[in-house]
Amino acid sequence: MIEGKTIVITGAANGIGRAWAEMFFADGAKVIACDKDEEKLLELDKQGVTTVIADVSDPKAVESFINLAVQETGKLDALFNNAGMGFGYKLEDSPDGSFEHHVAVHLFGAVHGMRYAIPHMRKQGYGRIINTISRNAETDVPTTSAYAAAKAGIWSASRVAAKEVADADILINMLIPGPTNTQIWGREMSHLQDPQATYPTAKMLALMETGGKSGKVFWDEKEYPMFNQENEILKEKKGP
Repeated sequence: MIEGKTIVITGAANGIGRAWAEMFFADGAKVIACDKDEEKLLELDKQGVTTVIADVSDPKAVESFINLAVQETGKLDALFNNAGMGFGYKLEDSPDGSFEHHVAVHLFGAVHGMRYAIPHMRKQGYGRIINTISRNAETDVPTTSAYAAAKAGIWSASRVAAKEVADADILINMLIPGPTNTQIWGREMSHLQDPQATYPTAKMLALMETGGKSGKVFWDEKEYPMFNQENEILKEKKGP
């Protein structure tokens, strides 16, 4: 089912995005891999993957690679807004502009992607958009303020956008990878899952059938009740 589909992935040079790019490509998809890491993109390029050097905080760059995908393949089946990085500062100690840049990459990058992909998907009558988020959106872990705020923003923007395209066969969902051994930690985390372990959920969302769920969060191929944990706990304690 994946063979021949056009799939655009941001943050595709390393980690989770890299795993998705390689595995979708191996399954026969036409993959456009976007990232700022030119050296790592070159490795994908040598494998036959179409690569684009792009900063997703720049709306024109996002518009350009979305248009490239359509021009080269005639369609855009799925878009993964996945680009991002770690934060790691207490808010009071964060360098000027660092919070803003972090939000620009994570949240605005996803917003730019949706804004430029949706018109193409409407025209072709089909499309799937998957935005990477995190459980950090619902936690208060110190030094993650920008990361948590951006991911919470993606949750809100994705849900609204999903409602706005409900009249078309365009499904917009979110994916939580879970604790994964990637460079976002700044060090090797070999006790965490490999990036490849997240592919089944990514593939499921890219191939979601017409009439499938939209505006939802998925983790390990199951729907995840974002921001509902406290309510669920209270229900368990108090009963119906």
